[in-house]
Amino acid sequence: MANLAIHRTLLREFGSLEKPVQERVSEVFSKFENATHAGLHLEKVNGARDDRIRTIRIDRYWRGVVLAPESGDTYTLLKVLGHDEAYTWAERRRASVNTATGRIEIRDAEAIDSSLPQLARMAESAPERLFDGVGDADMQRLGVDEETLRFARALTDPVQLEAAKGFLPPVQWEVLYGLASGMTADEVWEEMSASITAERIDPDDLDAAVRRSPDRVVLVDGPDELMAVFARPFDLWRVYLHPMQQQVAQARYSGPARVTGGPGTGKTVVALHRARTLAERGEGPALVTTFTSTLADSLSAGLKLLADDARTAEALENVTVEHVDRLAHRVFREVHGQPALLRPERERKMWSEIAERLGVPFGPGFLGEEWRQVVIAQDISDAEGYLGAKRTGRGRRLGATQKARVWQAVFEFERALEKDGLWTHETVCAEAARILAERDDKPFRHIVVDEAQDLSAEKWRLLRAAAPEDHDDLFIAGDTHQRIYQHRISLRDMGIAVAGRSARLRINYRTTADILAWSLELLHGEAIDDMDGGLETIAGCRSEVRGLAPRTTGYPDRAAELRGVAATVREWLDSDILPGEIGIAVRSNRLVKEVSDALQGAGIPATALAGGHSDAERVSVGTMHRMKGLEFRCLAVAGADAGQVPAAAAVTSEDEDPGAHAADLLRERCLLFVACTRARELLSVSWQGEPSPFLPAAR
Repeated sequence: MANLAIHRTLLREFGSLEKPVQERVSEVFSKFENATHAGLHLEKVNGARDDRIRTIRIDRYWRGVVLAPESGDTYTLLKVLGHDEAYTWAERRRASVNTATGRIEIRDAEAIDSSLPQLARMAESAPERLFDGVGDADMQRLGVDEETLRFARALTDPVQLEAAKGFLPPVQWEVLYGLASGMTADEVWEEMSASITAERIDPDDLDAAVRRSPDRVVLVDGPDELMAVFARPFDLWRVYLHPMQQQVAQARYSGPARVTGGPGTGKTVVALHRARTLAERGEGPALVTTFTSTLADSLSAGLKLLADDARTAEALENVTVEHVDRLAHRVFREVHGQPALLRPERERKMWSEIAERLGVPFGPGFLGEEWRQVVIAQDISDAEGYLGAKRTGRGRRLGATQKARVWQAVFEFERALEKDGLWTHETVCAEAARILAERDDKPFRHIVVDEAQDLSAEKWRLLRAAAPEDHDDLFIAGDTHQRIYQHRISLRDMGIAVAGRSARLRINYRTTADILAWSLELLHGEAIDDMDGGLETIAGCRSEVRGLAPRTTGYPDRAAELRGVAATVREWLDSDILPGEIGIAVRSNRLVKEVSDALQGAGIPATALAGGHSDAERVSVGTMHRMKGLEFRCLAVAGADAGQVPAAAAVTSEDEDPGAHAADLLRERCLLFVACTRARELLSVSWQGEPSPFLPAAR
């Protein structure tokens, strides 16, 4: 019996097909389960680079492109295209199995082969190649196969790698990008760890690879599930705007504008529609950006869903989606080439050695944060500037003599960086901001920023320098109640004035009123800055959907709690909630493993979140940081005890820096708030021993 899988790329594109075509696709593939290979009328493609990629007739014009395994019975629907386009697409592609992840990969083999000779000729005269410092063994360990390795060995410039993103296998491209950015092979391996499989990989077994690829394909169990998938290829909230949201997204502003609001109020949706509006006006290139690659990928996918007609799709081609660090490194490389990045361990050692040599009575943690949050944040370049600098939020008071000694340490540190040719992400960003500030030709006309509360000062200077000061130049979406990193800035200090051009969203479309009210109690009485010299409020934030109150449970020990979490998840599954609709949020990677193992031991399919992507057929378990930007029908927050939340390693000692200590505690509180508000309908919070002091139950 044939089984059908649908590539997620097709699901993003399905909504743009005309209704009769959608209906015909559904009709053809609803019969798939009971069809034989011959009965499917899968046609081979003459001249194809991979004879496992076939076509199937939808109607006289439309064709489906299907990956048909040589063994096994899982067929993957890759594309639905017009006749000629389908055959051209199928001729160029090749399917393979990633040897590190065991997952399916599709590449444009024609593009790789056609570009390789020119790259090889260019490389012959180059003094060095991009990956000279990475051995073949490390490449292979990271899943880079022979074809991609040959291509990589011909690269001499990161720009060439950027240009290849559209035709190399995505996971392998990410590996190469990490190595090109200065990461070691071990660091890239650590980044990939959640998706690496321990199974023995058969590179020819596409059937098994498809089943290991929930990030790429959706397995369909029968015609009913197929029809349900095709009926809702994407969530309606991504294309529907409440009138207030629509007004904010489509307005014309005389300068920078901002939208705020509590969790689930649709700030990201508004930001995406704002980008669409600006693109359709055609005044110049736009950037959509945020603080992590995972969120940038989510924004990119969301923006594609808005390309619901040819005109909009063409306009959106003038929109770039990338996270701020990638923009910074790209601008930096254009002038200086690839930076040599300072590793955290070496940085800490450098601060310690400098403090000891100069007799500075401060630890490496304090000195490093003083450098980042005062010197880098305020773009200070000399002792006079530092002595007169504001140190808001730093807590520990420093007299003139102490500040002079700290500056001496900073001076020595920066001189050591310059001598060794080393950079940090902060200094790369600061240098990129300087480069753009001196340019009259700005790379963007408009910039849309999502999750703005987590950007640092140097990133804001970069963004301000990346677009000319004009009407509709910057659009900022964020909520400081959801700040999960330590950056605190004032937009006014960054030269970004939003007074009179700010709007606040108050209706929560994600979470029930009961979950929202309980979660808001986590922040009760806390003073949250608004990034503009005042205090933020989510008073009036409301949900109009009623539900059940969150369940809170304490256990005598962790083993009992893990059994309780498994029982809660089983209860949800037994009430017809799908595994992919359930998430478990915890504070540490260790707890991710413990919870995952406990669920698996109870016969519940579970997976650790990788790159912010959930698995439709498994319960997702992830750290609270990983939960950012996701949502689940049912969510359990486990390990919410005093030993885990706040995390001791994330909180500066009060003796070392009282201000930083208070800021760290607030950030940990906000992180718990973010985790709890990922729940749409049901929320369960549990702990062992003493509950977290942040929980309403602990008061």
